[in-house]
Amino acid sequence: MTTKPSSPQVREAIDLLIINMVNIKDPTGQFLLHLQDGRVIDTKSWHGWEWTHGIGLYGIWKYYEMTGNPDLLRIIEEWFAARFAEGGTTKNINTMAVFLTLAYVYEKTGNVAYLPWLDTWAEWAMYDLPRTRYGGMQHATYLTENHQQLWDDTLMMTVLPLAKIGKLLTAYIEEAKRQFLVHIKYLFDTRTGLFYHGWTFEGCGHNFAQVHWAHLQPNDPIRMHLIDTLEAQCEGLKSLQNSSGSWHTLLDHPDSYTEASATAGFAYGILKRVRKR
Repeated sequence: MTTKPSSPQVREAIDLLIINMVNIKDPTGQFLLHLQDGRVIDTKSWHGWEWTHGIGLYGIWKYYEMTGNPDLLRIIEEWFAARFAEGGTTKNINTMAVFLTLAYVYEKTGNVAYLPWLDTWAEWAMYDLPRTRYGGMQHATYLTENHQQLWDDTLMMTVLPLAKIGKLLTAYIEEAKRQFLVHIKYLFDTRTGLFYHGWTFEGCGHNFAQVHWAHLQPNDPIRMHLIDTLEAQCEGLKSLQNSSGSWHTLLDHPDSYTEASATAGFAYGILKRVRKR
């Protein structure tokens, strides 16, 4: 007997997840960030602006692509309209994450009001974002500049948005490709097939990661290198999967808790690799 949920059950669960996500609030202020300039950043409520919102918006967008449900597109566009009406926020690695979704929305709708935002933030990532030694994107956030630190998170939060914007504006793509190579050079562990989470050019980091890659031509040598890296990572992940099929939040620490979001992300990435051949 299979325990695989039916398609209606899956959709019902996703719909419920989205409803709860867009109604998240932080009434106790537990997750507020208090910045030195006096601002208070709400990192958890739906009306905030952090990397969490970037991931959530992209998930809703992918579901919209699957279903064509206009309510999903409305949720996304209303979020951007509200944030832009507030005047935006500080540019950093994590706040750039939302622009991956906006680039797709612009491609779909052609709404020219989005173009200045995409262009301005991409220009910042290209020219003004602090860099580590050898040109890596320094993982600067609301609270800290993380001096000379490379984090694997940056690939999702800033490099993928830059690559997608680059496809629309015919710029930035080569820089996005370069950032993948730089991060692989310093974060990828050829022994295990896994990534270190971070690297400091004055020391070293700790482990685990997931790699993402841009849509490149089949014969692009950088694409081939990224795929080889991905396949090595998949092999490394396979050896660390626990008996339930999930992964621990610290991959090589079986005493750490299993993480649903990481497991879903790994499964998605592996399945996408299979489907993309």
